[in-house]
Amino acid sequence: MKAVVLKIRRLFLAGLLVTLPLAITILVFKFAFETLDNFLGPIVTHLLRQAGLPIAQNYQTPGIGVVATFLLVLLLGLFTTNFIGRKLLRLGEWLLAQIPVIRSVYIGAKQIIDTIALSGNQSFSKVVMVEYPRKGIYCLAFITGRTKGEAQARTGKELINIFLPTTPNPTSGFFLLVPSEDLMEMEMTVEDGIKMIVSGGLVTPPFAGETETTGANNGDSLPGRTPISDKTG
Repeated sequence: MKAVVLKIRRLFLAGLLVTLPLAITILVFKFAFETLDNFLGPIVTHLLRQAGLPIAQNYQTPGIGVVATFLLVLLLGLFTTNFIGRKLLRLGEWLLAQIPVIRSVYIGAKQIIDTIALSGNQSFSKVVMVEYPRKGIYCLAFITGRTKGEAQARTGKELINIFLPTTPNPTSGFFLLVPSEDLMEMEMTVEDGIKMIVSGGLVTPPFAGETETTGANNGDSLPGRTPISDKTG
């Protein structure tokens, strides 16, 4: 019975990790569409009537909210990618962080959105396991590329750049340069790795060789390290 409850909880959390970001995105855009529609609709109708178009006073121009939201997001993206915009954005986030209730909602939503962006980040090529912060303790990390330049030349080893995220917010973490022989390449996808980290291990992707690992508890040998393939960028 306990195993069934644990299975249901894992499935529920897996579904929640998928549906929650989608639900928040839909609610945010729905709010933006309706707000801009209600605000800009009468203005556009008035301008069209002023231009001599034969339309009713209460006519609602379709698609105004969608177009306005798209342009607003585009302008915000353009604004926040420059130096002054980034400074003002940090200031705005700091001000929101001082308001108790809004702070919880904003930070939670931002972390979810950052996590979505992180899971779709093409810079992460593979999931690996590394012994950190000491031998015998393992962490999941993501390969970002092969080490080049001075760091590679001075060590004389084949180093791999990895990002080691924190739980439950994987948008922060550590950048490590690790010898390739100290990394174990995983079969799970980057998205599955993100889910496992965010859930603190409650959501674990299925693994075909799981029976081998289970057998290792009875004295069998564990699967060895899988070398990092040459496909790493």
